[in-house]
Amino acid sequence: MTSPAQDTPAGLLAAALRADPGRPLITFYDDATGERVELSVATTANWVAKTANLLQDELGAQPGDRLALLLPAHWQTAVWLLACFSTGVVVEPGGDPAGADLVVSGPDTLEQARACGGERVALALRPLGGRFPQAPVGFVDYAGEVPGQGDRFVPYAPIGAGSPAMRLAGEGALTGGEVVERAVAAAEAHRLAPGARVLSRLPYDTWAGLAAGLLAPLAVGGSVVLCRNAAALGPEQLAAREATERVTLTL
Repeated sequence: MTSPAQDTPAGLLAAALRADPGRPLITFYDDATGERVELSVATTANWVAKTANLLQDELGAQPGDRLALLLPAHWQTAVWLLACFSTGVVVEPGGDPAGADLVVSGPDTLEQARACGGERVALALRPLGGRFPQAPVGFVDYAGEVPGQGDRFVPYAPIGAGSPAMRLAGEGALTGGEVVERAVAAAEAHRLAPGARVLSRLPYDTWAGLAAGLLAPLAVGGSVVLCRNAAALGPEQLAAREATERVTLTL
């Protein structure tokens, strides 16, 4: 069960911040580059606040606007998801840019993202959140803009549990409250206990990937180990990572 203060995804993050800001929330591996990044709850919340301020103040996004999120399972994708939830922007993982008000793209989907007639943001997905050597024409370089944003975020209008929050292919729209309800149900289905540490190799364009890679662990005060490009990991390598990261469930 969640309290009224935790009945939105942004409320879950706020609750985690109050409970233990220093504990790890997202640990990210890219097995193609050897990158490893670990974000505490406080660091994640700071990135989310900066990104939400960028969305609201610099990009002019309004509650109810649709944002096509064309990013892989990555720590910066988790930040964008939570920033959308914080601002009331309806996030569409893997959504059609042509039908969206804004688009956020990685380096591999830039041409697809150009179909969006609104604001376009590009992420280089380089180690440590690095910038593009040269920003793609027609896009805001996220890494160049987000550092200067404020460290605290307050939405212009309250974002409640009944506000639209997410659209998934083939499933329609979900409110913030429904996202939390489904996250709690996923945590129960996987028998996640408080403090659970979930290793996920799933993409972020399905509910299963979003639940395993962020929302279900967040709902129970747990954390996630996101592994990108992990298909080549052998059983021994995977077991070693599970032991090193004290993983309680692998998906």
